[in-house]
Amino acid sequence: MNATRVLLIRHGQSEGNAEGRFGGHTATPLSLRGRLQAEATALALSSENLTAIYSSDLSRAIETAMPLARLTGLDVEQTDAFRERGVGVMEGLTFEEAAAEHPEEYAALIRRDFEHILLGGESYRQMLKRAADKLDQAIARNRGGRLAVFSHTGTICILALHLMGALNAPELRPVWISTANCGIARFELRSDGFVRVLALNDTRHLEGL
Repeated sequence: MNATRVLLIRHGQSEGNAEGRFGGHTATPLSLRGRLQAEATALALSSENLTAIYSSDLSRAIETAMPLARLTGLDVEQTDAFRERGVGVMEGLTFEEAAAEHPEEYAALIRRDFEHILLGGESYRQMLKRAADKLDQAIARNRGGRLAVFSHTGTICILALHLMGALNAPELRPVWISTANCGIARFELRSDGFVRVLALNDTRHLEGL
């Protein structure tokens, strides 16, 4: 049966990750460790017969996608739709600073309040709309192919739940799928609508780094 493979890949460690800061829409580059993770990820995926590569337009995601693009010869389609959730006033702050300076916003984020619009940022619902619409378009354009999407931990969580149909209920329970730097989530979407979850947060390719 014809199937489409979707790989959701978190970017490598950013300088902001290394410092324990909120990234959001901030353009933080990869750390040295992040660049090594990106190269290892590219080597692991280069033989998987990918047909398309998509990436958030933030630098940490693009830097992670580019080594794979070089190895496969595929272009990277960059889009702001796959950005991390905008966390507004907390962007660039350490987690401790955010909790102290913006306790209500921080608490709403920690409890995974799906509808809460962060001050100066967006809600998970708004992020779902932009990211899921773009992913659905990418899948439609690559039926029967294999597409890699380089994104961010929050966005990957929401997209994974979207692919599994877990966000269709009128009331949503707080669920979080954690993804490490360069962790890979793998899905197989069959033409009859059956969805197979092949892996979540697969980091085996990073062993030894």
